[in-house]
Formats: sequence, structure tokens, C-alpha cells
Amino acid sequence: MENKIHFQYLIDGDDFTRAGEASSDIKSKLKMMNINPDAVRRVAIAMYEGEINMIIHADGGTIDVDVYPDKLTMVLKDTGPGIPDIDKAMEEGYSTAPDNIVSLGFGAGMGLPNMKRASDEMEISSVVGQGTTVTMTVLF
Repeated sequence: MENKIHFQYLIDGDDFTRAGEASSDIKSKLKMMNINPDAVRRVAIAMYEGEINMIIHADGGTIDVDVYPDKLTMVLKDTGPGIPDIDKAMEEGYSTAPDNIVSLGFGAGMGLPNMKRASDEMEISSVVGQGTTVTMTVLF
């Protein structure tokens, strides 16, 4: 059995005032664990982008974080509308965010590309009408 520390965050949909709380919390915890600062930065970016996506598109969800001695995994799960075309969603600048979200400064179509860039591994599984799961790994 591998040694790990587990954290779970519940992301409230449509609550932009709390957006970023989970990624801020994990960033603080990783700093206290003396994790490599570059890895901490990448985890915070990837998780923040995921949080925002969950708020904009999926009415929230859960983020499970497992910290191992050599890596961290994040599993972001929602029961939103799903992603009909993952390849298209991965294109920089492609967004399905509504105008009211764009007017708040979100929805630039960089969330998934930034999540991929910040993580060492990323997998997306999505079923239209059921939700999306994004699993990301950051190596230390």
C-alpha cells in the first residue's frame, strides 16, 4: 500500500466568490509539506482552472487530491452537461462559456489547455448528459 495523504474539496457551482478556495488551500498545504515550489505552482494553476470550469460549466463537483512522496493526483468530477467534443474543447481560445460569464473575465477558452500544460499527465473522460472526470498528475 502506497503512502499518501488525501484531501477532498466540494466545489459549489455558480459561486464565483469562493472560486479558487480549494486551489489556495492545497497550495498552502503543499508549501507546509515542503513540496518543490514549481510543482506547487503547477498544481495550483491546474486545480484553479479546473475549479473555474466546474463553476462555469457544471454547477460544481468534487476534487479529490492524493499526495504521494513523488507526485500528486487530482481527480475532478462533476455531473454537468459533459463535453461533446474533447478535442475541440482542448483548443486554445475555444469556449462555450455564456456571455455573462465572459463579462466577468472568465471563459477565455484557456482552462483545459492550461490544465494540460500545468500537469505532467491529464486524462479527460466525459459523457454528454452525465458529467466529466478530469484526472491530472503532477510529478515532484
